Amino acid sequence: MSAADTTTPAKVPPPRQAPPPPADDLPRVRRPSGGAAIPWLLLAPCLLVLAAVMGYPLARLVTLSFQKFGQSQLWGFQPAESVGLDNFAKVVGDGEFWAVVLRTLVFAAGAVVFTMVIGMALALLLQRVSGWLKVLINIVLVASWGMPVIVATTVFKWLFDSDYGVFNALLSKLPGVEMIGHNWFASGPEGLAVIMLLVVWGAVPFVVITLSAGLTQVPKELEEAARLDGAGSWGVFRYVTLPVLKPIIVMLTTLSVIWDMGVFPQVFVMRGGHPEPEFQVLNTYSYDRAFVVNDYAQGSAIALITVLLLLGVVAVYMRQMLKIGEVE
Repeated sequence: MSAADTTTPAKVPPPRQAPPPPADDLPRVRRPSGGAAIPWLLLAPCLLVLAAVMGYPLARLVTLSFQKFGQSQLWGFQPAESVGLDNFAKVVGDGEFWAVVLRTLVFAAGAVVFTMVIGMALALLLQRVSGWLKVLINIVLVASWGMPVIVATTVFKWLFDSDYGVFNALLSKLPGVEMIGHNWFASGPEGLAVIMLLVVWGAVPFVVITLSAGLTQVPKELEEAARLDGAGSWGVFRYVTLPVLKPIIVMLTTLSVIWDMGVFPQVFVMRGGHPEPEFQVLNTYSYDRAFVVNDYAQGSAIALITVLLLLGVVAVYMRQMLKIGEVE
C-alpha cells in the first residue's frame, strides 16, 4: 500500500457565499398602471346588461309599491298617488298573505329536501355503475333538464289526470287499491304534492350533474384511510365525502331555495291559469293581485317582499361560504 493511500485527504472549506444585496438594491417589479381597474373594465359589459335588463324593472317595482296604482292610473285617467307604506301595511295585515307565505315556505322546503336527497343518491349511484350506463343516465338527465317547463307541466297533467292518467292506472293494479277517477287536484295538499314532484323532477338533473363533478374531487386516499380505520360506507360518506362536498351542497341548496320559492309556471299552467286559493304561492299570489284584481301597487308590494325574503336567503348563503373559506 502506498503512502498516498494511507494519507487522509485534507478537508476543503466550503466556498463563502456573498451576502444578499440590501432590499433597496433589489430590482423592483413594476406593476402596470391601472391594474385595479382592469377587472371592472372586464365586468363592465356584463354589469351594463344586468342594469339594462333588471335595473329599470326593479326600480319600477319599488316605485309602484309606494303608490296607488290601478286601472285608472294605468290608462292615464288619474295620476299615480304616493301612499307611503299603506300597500305594505295592507299586505302584512292580510291573513291570506301569511297563509300564502307559510304555504310557499313549506312547498320550497319539501322540494329542496327531496331534490337534494334524490340528487345525492343518484350522484353516488353514478359512481358505481359501468361507463356506458353512466353515459346513458347522463343523457337522460340532460334531456329531462332541457325539457321546457310548459311541456313538462303538460306531461304531468296527463300523468295525474283523473280519467286517463297513467299514475292512477298503475296504482289501481296494486291489490286493494282503486284510484281510477281520483282527482289529485281536488285538495290543496295533494295537488301541491304533484306540483312539488314536477319541480323536483326538473331540478334533480342539475343537482346530480353538479354533485357528480364534485365527487370526482374527493381524494381516494382519504376514503381508503377511513376504511382502514374501520369506517363503513356511512362513516366514509359522513366524515370524508360530505366535508369535501360541503361548499357545493351549500351552493346547490341556496339555489334550490331561491328557485323553489320563485316557482310560478308550474302552478300557473297546472291550474289552467287560475290557481285556486289553496294553490297560491307568493309569485302566483302577486300575479293575481296585480293582473286579476288589477291592484298593481299591492302586487308590486308583494313582489318586493318576496325579493327581500330571497335576499335573506342569499345573505345566509354568503355567510356560510365565508365561514367555509375561513376554515380552509
